[in-house]
Amino acid sequence: MYLPSQFVEPRIEELHRIVRENSLGMMVRNTGTGMEADHLPFLLDADQGEHGTLIAHVARNNPVWREIEDGAKVLVVFRGVQGYISPNWYPGKQETHRFVPTWNYEVVHAHGTIHIRDDEKFVRGVVARLTRKHEADQTVPWKMGDAPADYLAMQLGNIVGLEIRLTRLEGKRKLNQHHRTEDREGAIRGLESVGKTGLAQAMRDTAKPDA
Repeated sequence: MYLPSQFVEPRIEELHRIVRENSLGMMVRNTGTGMEADHLPFLLDADQGEHGTLIAHVARNNPVWREIEDGAKVLVVFRGVQGYISPNWYPGKQETHRFVPTWNYEVVHAHGTIHIRDDEKFVRGVVARLTRKHEADQTVPWKMGDAPADYLAMQLGNIVGLEIRLTRLEGKRKLNQHHRTEDREGAIRGLESVGKTGLAQAMRDTAKPDA
């Protein structure tokens, strides 16, 4: 992707944070008929491999696990906070009018090799870990043991595991870092006024005082 130096996010812990907070990734793969994209919830294992490992599962009826070659290269895109920035939010606009609309965002491109894991132990582990993560904020978290054993076994048999060993991570945080302080602060206030508090906070966290 186009990656100007002021928007590069080199810190692996920040890239991992964006992945963890935005589990639904878009996996892009090359096929004999062109490019295909699959939207899947992923779990990041940061301790497995230099850049981490992504795990997920798909329905057995989903052709992706049969179409893709084991060990093939894939790209998974994770989008963080994002939103429209109006020129009217910049105080400088009232002075010069030399401002145009833009879009601010965080994104991680995770490159890796995919491996098909069609074994019950791996699949059960993926489901258990995804469940623990996404049920953590429930008053009474659902757990796999809540389902009848025969029903759970049937459901697990209907899915196939995926493991992506990451070889490269690219991170971009386009958050008005190249604007002067008063204009960044104006954009932050504008975002807060329309309820985009997550993006506003990300901009505030990355803001640096003018030299």
